[in-house]
Amino acid sequence: MIPSSCFETVDKQTKNNGIMYKIILSIMIFMTFQNAILPAGFRQRDQTKKSPTGPFDRFALMDFLEKQAIEHKDREDLVPFTGEKRGKTFVPKPGSGQIPVDEQITLEPELEEALKNATDAEMCDIAAILGMYTLMSNKQYYDALNTTGKIANTEGINSVVKPDVYKIYPDEPPNDTDVEDTLRCIQKNDNRLTEVNLNNIPDIPIPTLKEIFEAMKSNTHVLSLSIAGTRSNDPVAYAIAEMLQSNTTLESLNIESNFITAQGMMAIVKALQENSTLTEIKIDNQRQTLGDSVEMEIATMLENNPSIIKIGYHFTQQGPRARAAMAITRNNDILRQQRVS
Repeated sequence: MIPSSCFETVDKQTKNNGIMYKIILSIMIFMTFQNAILPAGFRQRDQTKKSPTGPFDRFALMDFLEKQAIEHKDREDLVPFTGEKRGKTFVPKPGSGQIPVDEQITLEPELEEALKNATDAEMCDIAAILGMYTLMSNKQYYDALNTTGKIANTEGINSVVKPDVYKIYPDEPPNDTDVEDTLRCIQKNDNRLTEVNLNNIPDIPIPTLKEIFEAMKSNTHVLSLSIAGTRSNDPVAYAIAEMLQSNTTLESLNIESNFITAQGMMAIVKALQENSTLTEIKIDNQRQTLGDSVEMEIATMLENNPSIIKIGYHFTQQGPRARAAMAITRNNDILRQQRVS
């Protein structure tokens, strides 16, 4: 803390200069509050390493306190423990292990005979059917409910629950599609190429992706195009928007899990308003959220485009989500009516 005497050191000349006085005063106030936030060890000099003052010694004091604690007698209990057992000792009734007569439930002879001869495993299944889930583990209970005509738990209620053996599935092989060959086929409008899958190929150059969508403008055979997980960005999104305005064959487009921002997605959504052949589009899981304005534009596009019957996007706002759901339902009804007629 800065003592009050520091504020008195400002001479009369500085006080007469109002601007300079305010600056110096602001600096002093700032330093005062800044010092108050610092730990105590930084606000004052270190005094822990000085030699003992007079006859007082810290280590002698600690030894004295420890000796005094050892010599101090423990407080005696108000009621000393003698080991005597109080209360009545439980004596089991004759015929223990059986239910008293007044508590027994009389069942039909057939049920009595069935329960009398039932094994522990069968009792486990019966308990599950009757809803007595507290007599067994959750796994035993649900296993008994899901099986019909078999005994699920063959070891009984008290059996040890073993974990399920999980199946180990091999990793998905990498995408071995030849990007350059695919680009040449699209440019030549090869009729054998109807589906393009470039998913999860991270090293595709951005200019190559732009060339693919440039070639897709005049292609008349590719029906499905997917570039999920290819690190596509806004320049690719603008190329997609231009392609959607010219292409009249593509039916499915997947651009999920990329780096497209709200500006690039807005261009694609506006281009979809002029496209009448695309029926499915997936745009979810971009690097950043698209925002409310883009979601509202998507809902408006779906209401004005009757051809899209599937969209892969998780809306964050309730209003655009409800509008999009109603639009997709309407588009599917229109398609169903066209098929019937």
